[in-house]
Amino acid sequence: MPRIRIPAGGAADRTRALLASLNVHTVCQEAQCPNRWECFGRGTATFMILGSVCTRGCRFCAVQPGVPGPVDDGEPRRVAESAAKLGLKYVVVTSVTRDDLPDGGAHQFVRTIEEIRRLLPDAGIEVLTPDFQGDVRAIEAVLRAKPSVFNHNIETIKRLTPQLRSKASYLRSLAVLGYAYRFAPDIPTKSGIMVGIGESPDEVRATMADLRACGCRILTIGQYLAPSKEHYPVNEYVSDGQFAGYQKWAEEMGFDGVASGPLVRSSYHAELVAGRRRVGSGPELLVDTVRVIRP
Repeated sequence: MPRIRIPAGGAADRTRALLASLNVHTVCQEAQCPNRWECFGRGTATFMILGSVCTRGCRFCAVQPGVPGPVDDGEPRRVAESAAKLGLKYVVVTSVTRDDLPDGGAHQFVRTIEEIRRLLPDAGIEVLTPDFQGDVRAIEAVLRAKPSVFNHNIETIKRLTPQLRSKASYLRSLAVLGYAYRFAPDIPTKSGIMVGIGESPDEVRATMADLRACGCRILTIGQYLAPSKEHYPVNEYVSDGQFAGYQKWAEEMGFDGVASGPLVRSSYHAELVAGRRRVGSGPELLVDTVRVIRP
C-alpha cells in the first residue's frame, strides 16, 4: 500500500482555514484525496465547483451522491479569491457532475475561468470536467473560455467502466476528448486512469492507445484506493516497477506529459506535468472513429 506523507507545521491548517472562510469546496477534501495534506502544506488545492453533491454515484468516488442544490452565483468569485490569496500560479478547477442542469454546469466553468483570469491574469488554468452527457455545446463553451489544459478522466479500462462509473460511457469519454481536440487543437487535452481495480497491463495499454488516438496529450496513472468498505474494493497494489513500465509505454506512444505512480492523481502536481509537455507535437489522430453520443 502506498505511503502518504503528512507535512509538519501549520501550513496545511492555514490553507484549510482559508478555504473554509471563503466557503469553497475542494476535491482534495470531498474525494478524500490521499495527497491533500501534502498539497495543503504547499499552499495549493484543486477547487471543486457546482457544490459538493453529485448527480452520479460512481463506485470508486467518495463525493456525496444525491440531489444538488441550486447553482451558487457567487462561487466563481470566491474560487478566484481563494486562488489569489493562496498566490497560485496554476489553478485546477473540477466539479461534481450536474446532470440536472441543461448545460451540465458548463457556464459555471466559464464564469470561474473568467473570474480567475480577472484576479490572476498570468496564472495557468486547468479544468477537469465531467462528460456533459456528450453535449458538444457545453464542451465548446468551456473551450471558448481558453483554459490552459482541458482534462476529462476516462478513469478505468473499457471492461470495468460499467461496474465503476455511474451513467458514464467509455466511448463517450473518448468522444469528449476527441471533440475537444478537434474544436481547440491549441488547448492540450488530458486524462487519467486508476489501476489496481482488476485490469490487466494489456488493457491499460489499450486504454492508453485509445486516449492517444483521440488526441489526448497528457496522462496520469495512479493507484486506486477505496474510500470505504462500501466502495469498489481494491484488487491489487500495483508495483513501482509496473508504474514505471506504464510510464515508459505512455512516453513511447508520444504523450507529451506523463505522471505514473501509486499516489498520482489527476491534479497532483498538475502544473509540473503540464509544463513538461512538448507543445505542437501532435500524433497521427484517429478521432473520426469516435463520435460524441449527444449531438
